[in-house]
Amino acid sequence: MTDTDTHAHTDTDTTKPEPSPAPGFVATTRAFYDAVAEDYAERFRDDLAARPLDRAVLTAYAELVGAGGRVADLGCGPGRTTARLAALGLDVSGLDLSESMLAIARRENPGIRFEQGSMLELDFPDGALAGVVSFYSSIHTPLDELPALFAGFHRVLAPGGHLLLAFQVGDEPRHYDRPWGHPVAIDFERRRPETMAGLLTAAGFAVLSRTVREPDADLGEPTAQAFLIARRPPKTAPAAPEIGPDA
Repeated sequence: MTDTDTHAHTDTDTTKPEPSPAPGFVATTRAFYDAVAEDYAERFRDDLAARPLDRAVLTAYAELVGAGGRVADLGCGPGRTTARLAALGLDVSGLDLSESMLAIARRENPGIRFEQGSMLELDFPDGALAGVVSFYSSIHTPLDELPALFAGFHRVLAPGGHLLLAFQVGDEPRHYDRPWGHPVAIDFERRRPETMAGLLTAAGFAVLSRTVREPDADLGEPTAQAFLIARRPPKTAPAAPEIGPDA
């Protein structure tokens, strides 16, 4: 029902415009993860438990944000990273495109808030968050869309807030077709840390750390993993007035 259904006509049209259609890659990503959610969640159930170095990055990030800091885990999937961040003392919520993934996240983490939405259309007020986490969730975003994505991350972070960005290292995407027999396909984009750091800097971030972990053959990893921590610079404090006989 629109405003015009319940109010008298005025010269000003207050009806909200229809949302624009999602870009093709967003619709593809949503359909892919809706189809594979249960299989994906089972396959990667103990993913973090088998990766102590990845857990160390999350722990360092949580310490930078500070206990109780409000953090959004964007592209949270089944909520495993979200749960880890909550266990580290952060006030974390999850956002994902896929309702099927979110159903798993809510089922396994009833004490954490999970919402459906797109990273490219964040519904947080400006400066609302102490932290933003994109743990392998930017890997389906085309390169030319990354500046807008990172600008959105910068907008919702408070000055001094921290971003954690994880992705696979490389130059060519990896294509997955019919995983677990589902009739869907998607590309996993691989990126160079220096490229991503440059894009973050262009979006107004100060990059604090770049961690690259070599592939773990025992876990079947085909490529290195990168973790960037960046900060929205804090507001500059006004200079203290000079005090002295000549002031």
